[in-house]
Amino acid sequence: MGGERGRRKISIVDVATKAVIQTIAANVPSANRLKFTPDGTRVLVSTLSRPDVVVFDTATRREVKRIPVGRGAAGIQMQPDGARAFVACMPDSYVAIVDLRTLQVSGKLEAGRQPDGMAWAGRP
Repeated sequence: MGGERGRRKISIVDVATKAVIQTIAANVPSANRLKFTPDGTRVLVSTLSRPDVVVFDTATRREVKRIPVGRGAAGIQMQPDGARAFVACMPDSYVAIVDLRTLQVSGKLEAGRQPDGMAWAGRP
């Protein structure tokens, strides 16, 4: 991913060969994190200095939507069943809850100062 000074592109890598198979013009300045939905149909990209999370369709490799979440986004965590994504909004000190069916923010969790990385924990 390219940042503000980068080329604002996302490279798609074949894991088996470790070769770049395609590079797409993503127009996502300040790209920070990239996370696939559990079913692999979409990918969310957070932006450190922008107010949105950018959603791409993995089959078409095109932008689907920009979801406004706050003044900047960092870590992204997916709910295992694919219903929601949680996006850490560092400048706003909350975690935005994104409904992955509607691609809308459905709520916010106060998280303390500058939330970032997250993990999903559950009982076996």
